[in-house]
Amino acid sequence: MEKMENSSEIVSFVLAAYGNIGGLKYLYFIIILIWYFSICVANTVLIVVIRLDRRLHEPMYILLCNLCLSEINASTSLYPLLLSQMFSDSHEVTVPWCFLQMFCLYTSASVEICSLAAMAYDRYISICNPFTYNVIMNTDRVFLMILLVWVYSFLSVIFSFSFIFSLKFCGNIIHSVYCDHQLIIRLSCAVPIQSFISDISFAIVSAFIPFSLISVSYLKILTVCRKTSKENKQKAVTTCTPQIISVSNLCVGCICYSIDFRFVVSRAPDEVRIILPMYVLIFQPMLTPFMYGFNLPKIRQSYQRFLFERK
Repeated sequence: MEKMENSSEIVSFVLAAYGNIGGLKYLYFIIILIWYFSICVANTVLIVVIRLDRRLHEPMYILLCNLCLSEINASTSLYPLLLSQMFSDSHEVTVPWCFLQMFCLYTSASVEICSLAAMAYDRYISICNPFTYNVIMNTDRVFLMILLVWVYSFLSVIFSFSFIFSLKFCGNIIHSVYCDHQLIIRLSCAVPIQSFISDISFAIVSAFIPFSLISVSYLKILTVCRKTSKENKQKAVTTCTPQIISVSNLCVGCICYSIDFRFVVSRAPDEVRIILPMYVLIFQPMLTPFMYGFNLPKIRQSYQRFLFERK
Protein backbone atom coordinates (compact mmCIF):
# COMPACT_ATOMS: atom_id res chain seq x y z
CA MET A 1 0.00 0.00 0.00
CA GLU A 2 1.61 3.21 -1.15
CA LYS A 3 -0.03 5.75 1.22
CA MET A 4 -0.35 5.17 4.91
CA GLU A 5 -2.18 7.17 7.54
CA ASN A 6 0.46 6.73 10.22
CA SER A 7 3.98 7.52 9.03
CA SER A 8 5.46 5.61 11.99
CA GLU A 9 4.35 2.38 10.30
CA ILE A 10 7.00 2.77 7.61
CA VAL A 11 9.72 0.29 8.54
CA SER A 12 10.61 -0.83 5.02
CA PHE A 13 10.38 0.23 1.41
CA VAL A 14 9.10 -1.88 -1.47
CA LEU A 15 11.13 -1.86 -4.69
CA ALA A 16 8.23 -2.01 -7.12
CA ALA A 17 10.24 -1.95 -10.35
CA TYR A 18 10.99 -5.66 -10.12
CA GLY A 19 7.35 -6.43 -10.82
CA ASN A 20 6.48 -9.97 -11.77
CA ILE A 21 9.57 -11.18 -13.59
CA GLY A 22 8.54 -14.81 -13.24
CA GLY A 23 10.89 -17.37 -14.76
CA LEU A 24 13.15 -14.64 -16.16
CA LYS A 25 14.53 -14.06 -12.67
CA TYR A 26 17.00 -16.91 -13.16
CA LEU A 27 18.30 -15.39 -16.41
CA TYR A 28 18.53 -11.91 -14.86
CA PHE A 29 20.27 -13.33 -11.81
CA ILE A 30 22.94 -15.04 -13.94
CA ILE A 31 23.49 -11.93 -16.10
CA ILE A 32 23.79 -9.62 -13.09
CA LEU A 33 26.05 -12.05 -11.20
CA ILE A 34 28.41 -12.43 -14.18
CA TRP A 35 28.51 -8.65 -14.73
CA TYR A 36 29.19 -7.94 -11.04
CA PHE A 37 31.87 -10.64 -10.89
CA SER A 38 33.49 -9.25 -14.05
CA ILE A 39 33.58 -5.74 -12.60
CA CYS A 40 35.22 -6.95 -9.39
CA VAL A 41 37.75 -9.11 -11.23
CA ALA A 42 38.69 -6.45 -13.82
CA ASN A 43 39.23 -3.72 -11.22
CA THR A 44 40.99 -6.04 -8.75
CA VAL A 45 43.36 -7.35 -11.43
CA LEU A 46 44.33 -3.79 -12.34
CA ILE A 47 44.98 -2.95 -8.68
CA VAL A 48 47.07 -6.11 -8.21
CA VAL A 49 49.12 -5.47 -11.36
CA ILE A 50 49.91 -1.93 -10.21
CA ARG A 51 50.76 -3.21 -6.72
CA LEU A 52 53.13 -5.95 -7.97
CA ASP A 53 54.91 -3.99 -10.70
CA ARG A 54 57.30 -1.48 -9.14
CA ARG A 55 57.50 0.41 -12.42
CA LEU A 56 53.88 1.40 -11.86
CA HIS A 57 54.47 2.84 -8.39
CA GLU A 58 53.88 6.36 -9.66
CA PRO A 59 51.29 8.96 -8.56
CA MET A 60 49.03 8.48 -11.58
CA TYR A 61 48.77 4.72 -11.06
CA ILE A 62 48.31 5.00 -7.30
CA LEU A 63 45.41 7.38 -7.94
CA LEU A 64 44.10 4.91 -10.52
CA CYS A 65 44.04 2.19 -7.83
CA ASN A 66 41.86 4.46 -5.72
CA LEU A 67 39.54 5.00 -8.68
CA CYS A 68 39.23 1.22 -9.18
CA LEU A 69 38.49 0.82 -5.47
CA SER A 70 35.63 3.31 -5.74
CA GLU A 71 34.26 1.35 -8.73
CA ILE A 72 34.22 -1.86 -6.66
CA ASN A 73 32.61 -0.02 -3.76
CA ALA A 74 29.86 1.43 -5.97
CA SER A 75 29.12 -1.95 -7.58
CA THR A 76 29.07 -3.72 -4.21
CA SER A 77 26.60 -1.11 -2.98
CA LEU A 78 24.24 -1.98 -5.85
CA TYR A 79 24.53 -5.51 -7.23
CA PRO A 80 24.20 -7.68 -4.08
CA LEU A 81 20.84 -6.02 -3.42
CA LEU A 82 19.73 -6.63 -7.00
CA LEU A 83 20.75 -10.27 -6.74
CA SER A 84 18.96 -10.81 -3.43
CA GLN A 85 15.79 -9.15 -4.71
CA MET A 86 15.56 -11.50 -7.70
CA PHE A 87 14.28 -14.29 -5.46
CA SER A 88 12.27 -12.15 -3.08
CA ASP A 89 8.50 -12.28 -3.12
CA SER A 90 7.91 -8.96 -1.36
CA HIS A 91 10.94 -6.98 -2.68
CA GLU A 92 11.13 -5.19 0.66
CA VAL A 93 14.19 -3.35 1.98
CA THR A 94 14.30 -2.06 5.54
CA VAL A 95 14.64 1.69 5.93
CA PRO A 96 18.15 1.55 7.51
CA TRP A 97 19.47 -0.70 4.73
CA CYS A 98 17.92 1.56 2.13
CA PHE A 99 19.59 4.61 3.63
CA LEU A 100 22.89 2.72 3.85
CA GLN A 101 22.77 1.81 0.17
CA MET A 102 21.92 5.37 -0.80
CA PHE A 103 24.77 6.70 1.34
CA CYS A 104 27.30 4.25 -0.13
CA LEU A 105 26.25 4.96 -3.72
CA TYR A 106 26.45 8.73 -3.35
CA THR A 107 29.76 8.51 -1.48
CA SER A 108 31.20 6.33 -4.24
CA ALA A 109 29.97 8.78 -6.89
CA SER A 110 31.61 11.68 -5.08
CA VAL A 111 34.85 9.70 -4.60
CA GLU A 112 34.95 8.87 -8.30
CA ILE A 113 34.51 12.46 -9.46
CA CYS A 114 37.02 13.76 -6.90
CA SER A 115 39.49 11.01 -7.86
CA LEU A 116 39.25 12.07 -11.51
CA ALA A 117 39.90 15.65 -10.39
CA ALA A 118 43.01 14.50 -8.50
CA MET A 119 44.18 12.57 -11.57
CA ALA A 120 43.60 15.60 -13.79
CA TYR A 121 45.70 17.70 -11.38
CA ASP A 122 48.41 15.02 -11.51
CA ARG A 123 48.46 15.20 -15.32
CA TYR A 124 48.54 19.00 -15.18
CA ILE A 125 51.63 18.97 -12.94
CA SER A 126 53.29 16.25 -15.02
CA ILE A 127 52.80 18.03 -18.36
CA CYS A 128 52.90 21.70 -17.36
CA ASN A 129 55.48 21.53 -14.56
CA PRO A 130 57.58 18.44 -15.30
CA PHE A 131 60.71 19.62 -13.44
CA THR A 132 58.86 20.01 -10.13
CA TYR A 133 56.59 16.99 -10.59
CA ASN A 134 58.48 14.63 -8.27
CA VAL A 135 58.59 17.27 -5.55
CA ILE A 136 54.90 18.23 -5.76
CA MET A 137 53.48 14.74 -6.38
CA ASN A 138 55.56 12.71 -3.93
CA THR A 139 54.15 9.48 -2.49
CA ASP A 140 53.15 10.95 0.86
CA ARG A 141 51.23 13.75 -0.83
CA VAL A 142 49.45 11.33 -3.15
CA PHE A 143 48.21 9.22 -0.23
CA LEU A 144 47.17 12.41 1.55
CA MET A 145 45.17 13.39 -1.55
CA ILE A 146 43.44 9.99 -1.54
CA LEU A 147 42.59 10.36 2.16
CA LEU A 148 41.21 13.85 1.54
CA VAL A 149 39.11 12.57 -1.37
CA TRP A 150 37.38 10.00 0.84
CA VAL A 151 36.94 12.33 3.82
CA TYR A 152 35.68 15.14 1.57
CA SER A 153 33.19 12.80 -0.14
CA PHE A 154 32.02 11.27 3.14
CA LEU A 155 31.40 14.65 4.77
CA SER A 156 29.73 16.12 1.68
CA VAL A 157 27.20 13.26 1.58
CA ILE A 158 26.57 13.46 5.33
CA PHE A 159 26.08 17.22 5.13
CA SER A 160 23.85 17.05 2.06
CA PHE A 161 21.55 14.17 3.01
CA SER A 162 21.55 13.92 6.80
CA PHE A 163 18.09 15.56 6.94
CA ILE A 164 16.58 12.48 5.25
CA PHE A 165 17.02 10.46 8.44
CA SER A 166 14.43 12.62 10.20
CA LEU A 167 11.83 12.57 7.41
CA LYS A 168 8.39 11.07 8.03
CA PHE A 169 7.14 8.95 5.18
CA CYS A 170 3.54 8.55 4.01
CA GLY A 171 4.37 5.96 1.35
CA ASN A 172 6.72 3.03 0.95
CA ILE A 173 6.63 2.16 -2.76
CA ILE A 174 9.87 3.01 -4.60
CA HIS A 175 9.48 2.68 -8.37
CA SER A 176 13.04 1.52 -8.91
CA VAL A 177 15.25 -1.52 -8.38
CA TYR A 178 17.41 0.23 -5.79
CA CYS A 179 17.05 2.92 -3.12
CA ASP A 180 17.22 6.23 -4.91
CA HIS A 181 17.42 9.54 -3.11
CA GLN A 182 15.00 11.39 -5.38
CA LEU A 183 12.32 8.71 -5.14
CA ILE A 184 12.67 8.34 -1.37
CA ILE A 185 12.11 12.06 -0.85
CA ARG A 186 8.93 11.86 -2.92
CA LEU A 187 7.54 9.43 -0.34
CA SER A 188 7.88 11.91 2.53
CA CYS A 189 4.69 13.37 3.96
CA ALA A 190 5.95 16.87 3.21
CA VAL A 191 8.95 17.65 1.01
CA PRO A 192 11.06 20.06 3.09
CA ILE A 193 13.09 22.98 1.79
CA GLN A 194 16.16 21.01 2.91
CA SER A 195 15.57 18.68 -0.05
CA PHE A 196 16.22 21.45 -2.54
CA ILE A 197 19.13 22.79 -0.49
CA SER A 198 20.71 19.33 -0.19
CA ASP A 199 20.47 18.70 -3.94
CA ILE A 200 22.09 22.05 -4.69
CA SER A 201 24.81 21.62 -2.07
CA PHE A 202 25.67 18.10 -3.22
CA ALA A 203 25.74 19.20 -6.86
CA ILE A 204 28.10 22.08 -6.04
CA VAL A 205 30.39 20.28 -3.60
CA SER A 206 30.57 16.85 -5.24
CA ALA A 207 30.08 17.68 -8.92
CA PHE A 208 30.57 21.34 -9.87
CA ILE A 209 33.80 21.94 -7.91
CA PRO A 210 35.55 18.73 -9.08
CA PHE A 211 34.41 19.21 -12.68
CA SER A 212 35.66 22.80 -12.54
CA LEU A 213 39.08 21.61 -11.36
CA ILE A 214 39.13 18.98 -14.11
CA SER A 215 38.21 21.56 -16.76
CA VAL A 216 40.83 24.06 -15.60
CA SER A 217 43.53 21.35 -15.52
CA TYR A 218 42.81 20.16 -19.05
CA LEU A 219 42.53 23.68 -20.42
CA LYS A 220 46.00 24.42 -19.06
CA ILE A 221 47.27 21.13 -20.49
CA LEU A 222 45.77 22.03 -23.87
CA THR A 223 47.43 25.44 -23.76
CA VAL A 224 50.85 23.91 -23.05
CA CYS A 225 50.44 21.14 -25.63
CA ARG A 226 49.82 23.68 -28.39
CA LYS A 227 53.36 24.99 -27.87
CA THR A 228 55.21 21.71 -27.39
CA SER A 229 56.67 19.06 -29.71
CA LYS A 230 54.63 16.46 -31.56
CA GLU A 231 56.10 13.68 -29.40
CA ASN A 232 55.05 15.41 -26.18
CA LYS A 233 51.60 16.05 -27.62
CA GLN A 234 51.21 12.35 -28.38
CA LYS A 235 52.34 11.43 -24.86
CA ALA A 236 49.84 13.86 -23.34
CA VAL A 237 47.03 12.51 -25.50
CA THR A 238 47.86 8.90 -24.53
CA THR A 239 47.83 9.55 -20.78
CA CYS A 240 44.86 11.94 -20.75
CA THR A 241 42.49 10.12 -23.12
CA PRO A 242 41.20 7.53 -20.58
CA GLN A 243 40.47 10.28 -18.06
CA ILE A 244 38.67 12.44 -20.61
CA ILE A 245 36.55 9.45 -21.67
CA SER A 246 35.75 8.64 -18.01
CA VAL A 247 34.71 12.22 -17.30
CA SER A 248 32.65 12.36 -20.50
CA ASN A 249 30.89 9.11 -19.60
CA LEU A 250 30.07 10.50 -16.15
CA CYS A 251 28.56 13.57 -17.79
CA VAL A 252 26.43 11.34 -20.03
CA GLY A 253 25.32 9.40 -16.95
CA CYS A 254 24.34 12.60 -15.13
CA ILE A 255 22.33 13.70 -18.16
CA CYS A 256 20.57 10.33 -18.32
CA TYR A 257 19.75 10.51 -14.63
CA SER A 258 18.39 14.07 -14.92
CA ILE A 259 16.34 13.32 -18.03
CA ASP A 260 14.80 10.27 -16.37
CA PHE A 261 13.64 12.06 -13.29
CA ARG A 262 12.72 15.44 -14.70
CA PHE A 263 11.28 14.83 -18.14
CA VAL A 264 10.36 11.32 -19.23
CA VAL A 265 9.91 9.31 -16.05
CA SER A 266 6.16 8.97 -16.53
CA ARG A 267 6.23 8.42 -20.30
CA ALA A 268 9.21 6.13 -20.87
CA PRO A 269 8.84 2.33 -21.04
CA ASP A 270 9.58 0.53 -17.79
CA GLU A 271 12.88 -0.90 -19.07
CA VAL A 272 14.16 2.56 -20.08
CA ARG A 273 12.96 4.14 -16.85
CA ILE A 274 14.83 1.52 -14.82
CA ILE A 275 18.09 1.43 -16.79
CA LEU A 276 18.46 5.14 -17.59
CA PRO A 277 19.35 6.38 -14.08
CA MET A 278 21.62 3.33 -13.64
CA TYR A 279 23.68 4.05 -16.75
CA VAL A 280 26.79 5.13 -14.82
CA LEU A 281 26.42 2.36 -12.23
CA ILE A 282 26.27 -0.25 -14.99
CA PHE A 283 28.94 0.88 -17.45
CA GLN A 284 31.42 3.11 -15.61
CA PRO A 285 32.86 0.38 -13.30
CA MET A 286 33.73 -1.76 -16.32
CA LEU A 287 34.87 1.15 -18.49
CA THR A 288 37.56 2.25 -16.03
CA PRO A 289 39.79 -0.87 -15.93
CA PHE A 290 39.50 -1.49 -19.67
CA MET A 291 40.14 2.11 -20.70
CA TYR A 292 43.23 2.45 -18.53
CA GLY A 293 44.37 -1.14 -19.00
CA PHE A 294 44.39 -1.02 -22.80
CA ASN A 295 45.25 2.64 -23.41
CA LEU A 296 48.14 3.26 -21.01
CA PRO A 297 51.30 1.63 -22.47
CA LYS A 298 52.94 0.87 -19.11
CA ILE A 299 49.90 -1.01 -17.80
CA ARG A 300 49.46 -2.84 -21.11
CA GLN A 301 53.11 -3.93 -21.01
CA SER A 302 52.76 -4.99 -17.39
CA TYR A 303 49.76 -7.15 -18.29
CA GLN A 304 51.81 -8.82 -21.02
CA ARG A 305 54.72 -9.51 -18.65
CA PHE A 306 52.48 -11.12 -16.04
CA LEU A 307 50.57 -13.18 -18.61
CA PHE A 308 53.41 -14.48 -20.76
CA GLU A 309 56.84 -13.99 -19.21
CA ARG A 310 56.04 -15.82 -15.95
CA LYS A 311 54.95 -19.04 -17.65
